[in-house]
Amino acid sequence: MQILLRLAKLNESDDSLEKVSEFPVIVESLKCLCNIVFNSQMAQQLSLELNLAAKLCNLLRKCKDRKFINDIKCFDLRLLFLLSLLHTDIRSQLRYELQGLPLLTQILESAFSIKWTDEYESAIDHNGPPLSPQETDCAIEALKALFNVTVDSWKVHKESDSHQFRVMAAVLRHCLLIVGPTEDKTEELHSNAVNLLSNVPVSCLDVLICPLTHEETAQEATTLDELPSDKTAEKETVLKNNTMVYNGMNMEAIHVLLNFMEKRIDKGSSYREGLTPVLSLLTECSRAHRNIRKFLKDQVLPPLRDVTNRPEVGSTVRNKLVRLMTHVDLGVKQIAAEFLFVLCKERVDSLLKYTGYGNAAGLLAARGLLAGGRGDNWYSEDEDTDTEEYKNAKPNINLITGHLEEPMPNPIDEMTEEQKEYEAMKLVNMLDKLSREELLKPMGLKPDGTITPLEEALNQYSVIEETSSDTD
Repeated sequence: MQILLRLAKLNESDDSLEKVSEFPVIVESLKCLCNIVFNSQMAQQLSLELNLAAKLCNLLRKCKDRKFINDIKCFDLRLLFLLSLLHTDIRSQLRYELQGLPLLTQILESAFSIKWTDEYESAIDHNGPPLSPQETDCAIEALKALFNVTVDSWKVHKESDSHQFRVMAAVLRHCLLIVGPTEDKTEELHSNAVNLLSNVPVSCLDVLICPLTHEETAQEATTLDELPSDKTAEKETVLKNNTMVYNGMNMEAIHVLLNFMEKRIDKGSSYREGLTPVLSLLTECSRAHRNIRKFLKDQVLPPLRDVTNRPEVGSTVRNKLVRLMTHVDLGVKQIAAEFLFVLCKERVDSLLKYTGYGNAAGLLAARGLLAGGRGDNWYSEDEDTDTEEYKNAKPNINLITGHLEEPMPNPIDEMTEEQKEYEAMKLVNMLDKLSREELLKPMGLKPDGTITPLEEALNQYSVIEETSSDTD
């Protein structure tokens, strides 16, 4: 281990990286250290005793602004990632003692060649070349190491912490708006950026969107004027010079996240690992930031016009998310339903309009909202977004399936009263048999809106009535 540390220039006595001829030896030594630390618990313990994390950070500082030693940085970062993964104690050391958050953020800035135009805004060249393979690999390793360093960062206690997280979020915004050498590398880069954004305190995620410059504002006004007057919904969101604009804000990064989410849904597998992080991120962003929620609702849940098909039938993002609401994986269906619920300002009637009662029943039962109402979070007042087509069809929409159905003949219209009574008793007996054999359990709603066995629900209502009578 000591020999390899010396060959990798990790000893504190080595002050610089001047001899290019030594670079291959440094890279191979770092590779050996990665393999040994990953496979040997004794090596992991020795890494702690030798203070390897501090040595790695020191080496990173030496090559921070050097352009031609990406391989050294890449394997330095990989070893730092492995150490912080295998030893949780190293995470706090990296975060506080070694100032790992600003150091690794600067490594990302260097990999992306970021030029700042404001405190939390960077210049984006949409026509620029993609990242090189070496820069992409270096950035991915830095993102993975940063994820471990920030994994417990749900709360921000100091203003300096808030500033650091905002800078990091701004760098991640830049990351989402650039591409790698291949489509697969771009997806891997964006996937790691999404994972890291999930660790950023939600109050710092407002830097993902930014106000337009004076020139962009003038271009947006021109675009709005060019739209027909009857396209009121489309006027909110315009695309000008590859920039997604909503309500005077640049929404490019949020649009990239939305497209990333849809691609993960279309893959049709590994939803828990691949889809839930981006869905959770978009849900928290929507809950905390009004402009993001309004933009996402405009994209995911536009005003309803055609209600002839079930909500889960079709190829739109809304159709795909509604299908996930009945997925076999509990975690996947919960976060998909939660996302749509937040976009609807946690209003039950609004959610049912877009999903139907059948698809939303699981979420409503878990939240105690089967009887209607709204969630605990506060949102701005509702605006009327119902189209004329929806208003005309609304009286005939099946609330369970959420779509327009042709009127069906009532099968009991031609029955006599005796036949109706016979069929009713037959149904009661069948349900009673199923209940006694415990094939099904009759359930009822408690006063708080949650479901419970029917007998218990009836008992609670009886107690409430008796209490009310005593009060009278």
